[in-house]
Amino acid sequence: MRSKLSLASGIVGLICFGLPSLAQATKVLDRGDTAWTIMATALVLFMTVPGLALFYGGLVKTKNVLSVLGQCLAIAGWMIMLWVAFGYSLATTEGNLLIGSSSKLLLTGLTLDSMKGSIPESVFVAFQATFAIITPALIVGAFAERMKFSAMLVFMIVWFTLSYLPIWHMTWGGGLFAMWGVLDFAGGIVVHINAGIAALVLCIMIGPRKGYPSEPFRPHSLVLTVLGAGMLWFGWIGFNAGSQLAADRVAGMALLVTLIAPSAALIVWMLIEWKTHGKPSILGMATAVVAGLAAITPACGTVGPGGAVLIGSISATACYFAASKMKQNFGYDDSLDVFGVHGVGGLVGVLLAGLCAAKFLGGSGIQTPTVTAQFIVQLQAAVITIVWSGVVSFFGYYIANSVTNGARVSEEGEQIGLDLTDHDESGYVG
Repeated sequence: MRSKLSLASGIVGLICFGLPSLAQATKVLDRGDTAWTIMATALVLFMTVPGLALFYGGLVKTKNVLSVLGQCLAIAGWMIMLWVAFGYSLATTEGNLLIGSSSKLLLTGLTLDSMKGSIPESVFVAFQATFAIITPALIVGAFAERMKFSAMLVFMIVWFTLSYLPIWHMTWGGGLFAMWGVLDFAGGIVVHINAGIAALVLCIMIGPRKGYPSEPFRPHSLVLTVLGAGMLWFGWIGFNAGSQLAADRVAGMALLVTLIAPSAALIVWMLIEWKTHGKPSILGMATAVVAGLAAITPACGTVGPGGAVLIGSISATACYFAASKMKQNFGYDDSLDVFGVHGVGGLVGVLLAGLCAAKFLGGSGIQTPTVTAQFIVQLQAAVITIVWSGVVSFFGYYIANSVTNGARVSEEGEQIGLDLTDHDESGYVG
């Protein structure tokens, strides 16, 4: 009788105390996952400064190179502080379908022991902070050479708060898109469509550069641009494979397709230029790499090598015509083709994420009943993001224009260059 009582008490003890212990076991720190995510965080930070800064900096005139680098650098500092102050809380915590709660403002409750899956929560906060940096920094290329530094900062603060955070929560924070089962592994919706639409709205509202399109606007240093493109590709490994937050098979496949898709895009873009212009351009190759990277971002967690080739090839074709024919036909001055590359490339990747996840292409397959159903879900999320970011960008520009007494630099300032008018410095001396 005593042995039966002991057995019963043991079972009760296991239920009462053992199961919580098993639940806690899922939050045991994994050193491999932690080390990889820390490395990925460094890689994504490297994407903005110096990667994106040099990529954009080389594309503008000499008199504006420092202003572009300075904008990327300033955005890094501001977005980190905003992410810590309220961004992390509003994006990641449980809330409603559109936004999270205020429960983690100023990282309330974050301690040395706080965990996010198998990594410290502090590492997750830092990793996502780098995404909060590069997303608004992408927009810089749309209004390059003509927007005041102060107006840029005001706009970025408004847009980060009202567009980036809600779209983040809807996609990755358990909000509307997450409930729909939208596929966006590393940011096709959150980063590229979101920023690409903002770029389009801004370049239209602020107007074209003086002399556009009759005056040629040639890059002052393709050397810097190619270096920046290489740094972006290098850092993008952390951007995509790091989004798994683990050193596992999914991260490994994300790494592989992050190499394949931009390579396919480069080849297709090169062939198009060879056919249409007789010679392939180095600028075209660098742009193609970024287009392929933007397109594979939402799908890198679900597609395989075959899908990566398709996404890279299709994105190159779509982005080439968006950055050349579409821009010419509609007459907007997207200085560095942010919409044409990131907006269009991100949209291609989002729409193809489910279609190219087929197992015969090396992908993981999809969980929804049909490929068509997944495509519709992807399209719905993309359309909502386009409208949301467009509306926020319109009001964000209006606010920036009002607060800074005109968002655009004066005609004289544009002639002198933003390096001197905004910072009283020059990128090159002598």
